[in-house]
Amino acid sequence: MKIKPDLGFWKLWNLSFGFFGVQIAYALQSANVSRIFTTIGADPHDLSYFWILPPLMGLLVQPIVGMMSDRTWNRFGRRLPYLIFGATIAVIVMCLLPNAGSFHFTVSSAILFGLVALMLLDTSINMAMQSFKMLVGDMVNEKQKGLAYSIQSFLCNAGSVVGFIFPICLGWIGMKNTAPNGVVPPTVIWSFYIGAAILMVCVVYSLIKIKEWPPHIYNEYNGGSDASEDKKSPGLVKLLANAPSTFWTVGVVQFFCWFAFLFMWTYTTNTVAHNAFDTPSMESVVGIKDGDNIYESKNLLINDNVLIVSHGKALAEGVTAGGVFYPASEIVVNGNDTIVKDHEILNGENGSAKAYFGRPLTGVSSLTVDGKSVADCSNVEIKDYLSRLQGSFKLTQAAIVVKDASGKLSVEDATSHEIADASNCTYETKTVLNAATTQYNDAGNWVGLLYAIQALGSVVWAVMLPKFRSRKFSYSLSLVLAGAGFIMMSYVTNQYVLFIAFLLIGCGWAAMLAWPFTILTNSLKGGNIGAYLGLFNCTICVPQIIAALVGGWILTLISKPGEIAPEYFMMTIAGIMIIIGAFCVFFIKEGKPENKPEETPAISENI
Repeated sequence: MKIKPDLGFWKLWNLSFGFFGVQIAYALQSANVSRIFTTIGADPHDLSYFWILPPLMGLLVQPIVGMMSDRTWNRFGRRLPYLIFGATIAVIVMCLLPNAGSFHFTVSSAILFGLVALMLLDTSINMAMQSFKMLVGDMVNEKQKGLAYSIQSFLCNAGSVVGFIFPICLGWIGMKNTAPNGVVPPTVIWSFYIGAAILMVCVVYSLIKIKEWPPHIYNEYNGGSDASEDKKSPGLVKLLANAPSTFWTVGVVQFFCWFAFLFMWTYTTNTVAHNAFDTPSMESVVGIKDGDNIYESKNLLINDNVLIVSHGKALAEGVTAGGVFYPASEIVVNGNDTIVKDHEILNGENGSAKAYFGRPLTGVSSLTVDGKSVADCSNVEIKDYLSRLQGSFKLTQAAIVVKDASGKLSVEDATSHEIADASNCTYETKTVLNAATTQYNDAGNWVGLLYAIQALGSVVWAVMLPKFRSRKFSYSLSLVLAGAGFIMMSYVTNQYVLFIAFLLIGCGWAAMLAWPFTILTNSLKGGNIGAYLGLFNCTICVPQIIAALVGGWILTLISKPGEIAPEYFMMTIAGIMIIIGAFCVFFIKEGKPENKPEETPAISENI
């Protein structure tokens, strides 16, 4: 088997340039998909479960794509057909997904559309991304793979920065950042459009600049027989049984790393909101308790038509004053201080609720109920619906409740229960951060900036990685730095000091994108590199799925009743996990690099 030729910098650059466009798409997905789902009507408390779908699809699809690409040879090449297919699907879905709320679907249909689009988008992005990784495995020698994957890491993180700041930049130039209920703002929609256009340009550039080796040249440099003579796949089980030890040891490191990063994506916003922005807490209603029965739902109604709990918030039926009850949707005290609007208790400037059920208001000099003045302002108290109910009633649990322009309610997936005695009923609540406050939303914006800082740190660190003499040392060091950044997040209360934490996390991210594939492909020979890289993608997907499934359980174990769940401590767990991964790096046995090429084929000039 011949040794692959050295390639010039720009040839290595051309092999990976498409990564820039792919990562813009991935950054737009990461930063905006939850916002899109929330806008079209999904319950924000359920968003984390949606994120199990992308790694699950990757787990199912990537090994198959890798194996199929090992057996593909046509006029477009070996890996490029999958790049073309994946990028085309990604571009189409990027144009459709942000418009999920503009197609006049019902809320449930819009969410289903969004879920299908999310699965297609993540799968197609990964298909395109895998193609570039496989091209490096196919055409770059062991000595240069570290540089090649570092270039990919640089382009990957540069694309992330661009994708993260697109909506902000469009807002700066005057594009609207708001839209009607259920419709995604133009800043997000056009960010996806521009990202799709850049992705297409990058793919076209790659198709022009990259020419894959034909089968006989490929086999001279990678081993194996001509694909036209050997179409049979050895099968995934056999491939795993014959996988080199490097596959498994690097996979162990990957487990701890990706487990940690799933925790970061899940719990960062609430951690930053709690620690650095002093977001106030609130009682969130999770259901109604009737004796030993608990009817849990984010939306609860009386008799199918009166909403009493909306997305975890108990609504006000009205106010008592001077011993008289006044039903009201808007309540104003002291001339101009609106404390209830649309039956919902509002927050003050400090983010705390202006009133509480069962707690009399003090200092009330005037009271206005739905525009009408109330003369007697003594003993003013806001009343919720449940406290006013008497005798039996029908309680309806609704998955989604939508108010249209006429004010009517649309109820979907409803389940009703006959309650014998309202006096036995109480709200079942939990203490959470108040996501409607200015502090929480400021924290959410800040997290986007922190992710961009992480990406910038990764760009710089990716340039430094090839300069280390020991690949394993730089890999382990990068993960230890990321672990320190995660642990810092648990305790830092200054929003600017968090820049340091995310710069450190960026170091680990750069190494995770560069070294695992470098080390693995150095240990692979023959014609099954694509299949192994597809299988290796499972070491990214499986830990994310496991982390998503056990995260809630772990958080429940460390939570105390009546207190905010300590999501910040999940960052400490993430830090410990990735540091364990750093120690596991030293159990990896690397393949020896081949330094001198026997021959440089003329066709390599077309790369």
